[in-house]
Amino acid sequence: MNFTPFINFHRSLGAKLHEFAGYEMPIEYSGIIDEHLTVRNAVGVFDVSHMGEIWVKGPKAFDFLQKTTSNDIAQLKIGKAQYSCLPNGKGGIVDDILVYHYEPEKYLLVVNASNLEKDWNWLQENNTEGVDMDNASEWMAQLAIQGPKATATLQKLTPVDLSSIPYYHFTVGEFAGRNEVIISNTGYTGAGGFELYFLPEHADHIWNSIFEAGAEFGIKPIGLGARDTLRLESGFCLYGNDIDDTTSPLEAGLGWITKFVEGKNFIDRPFLEKQKAEGVTRKLVKFELTERGIPRHGYPITDAEGQVIGNVTSGTMVPGTKTGIGMGYVAIEHAKAGTGIRIDIRGKLIPALIKK
Repeated sequence: MNFTPFINFHRSLGAKLHEFAGYEMPIEYSGIIDEHLTVRNAVGVFDVSHMGEIWVKGPKAFDFLQKTTSNDIAQLKIGKAQYSCLPNGKGGIVDDILVYHYEPEKYLLVVNASNLEKDWNWLQENNTEGVDMDNASEWMAQLAIQGPKATATLQKLTPVDLSSIPYYHFTVGEFAGRNEVIISNTGYTGAGGFELYFLPEHADHIWNSIFEAGAEFGIKPIGLGARDTLRLESGFCLYGNDIDDTTSPLEAGLGWITKFVEGKNFIDRPFLEKQKAEGVTRKLVKFELTERGIPRHGYPITDAEGQVIGNVTSGTMVPGTKTGIGMGYVAIEHAKAGTGIRIDIRGKLIPALIKK
């Protein structure tokens, strides 16, 4: 079992701990509902140090990433971050990732914890450009500070003007008296905020500083349970549920990060261009139940007559509203927003509407 640099905080705070991607991670502290609403209304802190970080460096780094990622690296100026995915050569997705353009000829890839080894091997196999790759995951701690009070909390701890960092941009600067901290205006909650990357040796000091700064706003630690309900409420994909090696980015609604620009001959481009021209046969949709119920991964989705048209990939009940929401793949003819569907919850067909 692996541990993040914050494990002692999680234990002392009485977090409910569980294994996730080989790490002992906090699932919840005060409870998923309370934590979800804390992030929506105030500010919460997530330990996401289990995520993987891979440096890609060298004169051919740009060419390598243009080939291995779906998004257009040419649009990624220094100081910008980009959501992207790694096509797997068979029409599916190796992983969804963040790419940071850190310096000239130097990029940082942030990958899903459970896919680190798989991503590393895939990138190495395709490294015909001879770029320098460095798995820095053990040398990087990461916290996500999310919610409407995140900026006010963090601004107390840095001379960097956080309001000057646009969404999906970052800077490297001083934070809580520590240098070389990556301060990134990104997140997985839809609540706004920042993600910080720093050396594990600074973990205790940075954690304590953030909680002291956020005390007046009711800051709380947040577990992976609320991280999941928040991302689902915001319509963000989770690898292994909503996307995987069998789903194409176009089926998953990720056409906006799949760029068929001139000169970008990325893995799976011919397949995906053909799929785009012919049209997908299924599509990942968001839905909301109109009656009480909680959709779960694997539940069948049917039409009004009870014919199976797809399956649920993620589902939960939204804390606060107690509305059942989810995502799932349905046959393309049923994928339009406003379409009425049914979720088969243990034999009972619960009505739902497909959302935009």
